[in-house]
Amino acid sequence: MSTSRPALEGPLAFALGVSVLGCGFVLGARAAAMTLEYAVGRAGDAGTRARERAATALDSTSTTGKNLVVYMTTGGTSERFARALATRAAKATGERWTTMDGGDVDDPENTLGGERGITTVVFVVSTDTGGAAPKRGAWLARWARETAYDERAGWMYLKNLRYAVFGCGNREYGDDFNRVGRALDAHLARMGAERLVRRRDGDEATGRMEAQFEDWAEKVVKRLASSSRASDVVAKGGLFEESTSTDDVEGGCGSQDEDALSIAGSEDGQDMEDIGENEGGEPKEMVTPALRGALTKQGYKILGSHSGVKICRWTKAMLRGRGGCYKHTFYGIESHRCMETTPSLACANKCTFCWRHHTNPVGKSWRWKMDEPLELVEQAISEHCKMVKQMKGVPGVLPEKLAEGMEPKHCALSLVGEPIMYPEIAKFVSELHSRKISTFLVTNAQFPEAIVDLPPITQLYVSVDAATPETLKAVDRPLFVDYWDRFVNSLKSLKMKQQRTVYRLTLVAGYNMEDIAEYAKLIDLGQPDFIEIKGVTFCGSSDTSSLTMKNVPYHKDVCKFGEAIVNMRRRENGEEEYGLACEHAHSCCILLARTDKYKIDNEWYTWINYDKFQRLVVKGEKFTAADYIERTPKWATYGAVEAGFDPEQTRHIKIRNHPGKDKTAPLIQGEA
Repeated sequence: MSTSRPALEGPLAFALGVSVLGCGFVLGARAAAMTLEYAVGRAGDAGTRARERAATALDSTSTTGKNLVVYMTTGGTSERFARALATRAAKATGERWTTMDGGDVDDPENTLGGERGITTVVFVVSTDTGGAAPKRGAWLARWARETAYDERAGWMYLKNLRYAVFGCGNREYGDDFNRVGRALDAHLARMGAERLVRRRDGDEATGRMEAQFEDWAEKVVKRLASSSRASDVVAKGGLFEESTSTDDVEGGCGSQDEDALSIAGSEDGQDMEDIGENEGGEPKEMVTPALRGALTKQGYKILGSHSGVKICRWTKAMLRGRGGCYKHTFYGIESHRCMETTPSLACANKCTFCWRHHTNPVGKSWRWKMDEPLELVEQAISEHCKMVKQMKGVPGVLPEKLAEGMEPKHCALSLVGEPIMYPEIAKFVSELHSRKISTFLVTNAQFPEAIVDLPPITQLYVSVDAATPETLKAVDRPLFVDYWDRFVNSLKSLKMKQQRTVYRLTLVAGYNMEDIAEYAKLIDLGQPDFIEIKGVTFCGSSDTSSLTMKNVPYHKDVCKFGEAIVNMRRRENGEEEYGLACEHAHSCCILLARTDKYKIDNEWYTWINYDKFQRLVVKGEKFTAADYIERTPKWATYGAVEAGFDPEQTRHIKIRNHPGKDKTAPLIQGEA
């Protein structure tokens, strides 16, 4: 086995590895030949990859065995698990253990094998969208796959490697669930590596992945401490023979091609306890103790077992007379009387720009314990009012606004998660309306049937985060395989609604701002009353997202995008179908509105008569969006000098230094 990356010597490197008698390969030369094609593929980017990881550097020429914990991470969980395991293993064995990013394994042969000692490597790996390896671990995963099925390697290729694999995933992703971990486990076993313990597939959908890892890690540490090479591993793991069994319940395949995962070493790793939790018995609570702690730390008030409420910064701002949110500008809500909540913290997407950093659970259907809508609404109002009351005594809070804030008049069902996943969403909305609280419900366009079944909503939103299947997959990272069909049908379902409907576009520079023409085409599917176009909000650095301030468009960029949509629709239809109605520069947001419904006598009527809406709901008769419109004040219209800031409020401006943003940007970006 080679001890360093081979030099590229043309065809000679391969020729040296071939026996003229046709009986095999000389091991050292064969290794050089195998890495020739890989070295070529990696040479182009070798010079650009920074290696600022001195603390975890690996001496691949060591004459003794190596102890590594290698991680492939998408959101930071795998790395956290890996570092914790390395610390425990070092204490248990008295040996040095090194954590290593899978992206730093440039030479897998030297890292995972060697003739001078046994190498022990524990892998903690995540699976990215579509079953792919995380970007920085893609090379290692590819090497394992290709080498396992290379006839030059053989089944003893990694005979000096002991290993274990833990996968971090979510069963809601179906066949892609922990695909990378399952494949890596199978490929290493095929090359003769010795498994320390059974692979474990951690499932965040159970809410117990931390506990699953702890249980698995304890077994690994005990095994490492008790023996460096136990004889029963071969008997239990079937390390040196290929199997065509179909026992792998996750892969569900018995083929022997390179994509099949039910070869030697492939195990489902699911405990009977987990099966019992998922199949039969009482439904689990959505919010686990760990999740409750994480969300509470972010300022949420958890309602029951699956809902939450949180006070909005704009509620606080208007309590102090310092301006309202974009909904105040566009639709006339009283921001200090708006309650932000959700009856379902779970979602069917893991969007790149999720402002809750993916601390909420994900799922494709409701499978948790369900709380009653009446109880949730009462709890939401109670907890919201407690948070408003805590603003008493805060400098600048106006007593009259505080008193009004104790009586919420609006509800933004857009806090986090997917509200319409909650089976009793219709009753939940009705409970709000019975208290004369208007509803602004946002759905992520993955449950079209639920949209159709909704009762009248004051204003119904569908998030349109991308205009093509490829971009939607990259931006929203949906769980459903048929995500695009669901997306399209969700947009079409808006046509059936008689009340106000909105396409909500979140623009992410570098991701979804290039397909303007495709966005314009999507309008025909739902023919919404309004189109909100907003720049993504940067919520700070997070292991779950690679977004930076460079991905946040300026207000002028959002305006140009909206103007382009209007112009394209005008050229297509021969008349102005949508117009630039309102803007809220502070939120980097603009509003397009249908001219045939909301522009009367050359004036915009985008605001809502909330009292009239509530009276129409109580009557129980059919009504339309036109029945509760109200004129938009001049200061709120597009192009007004106020840029969407209510002149009755007091403007406060503070300068922020956002790394990565142009220092010469308009001052409006620094308002508060």
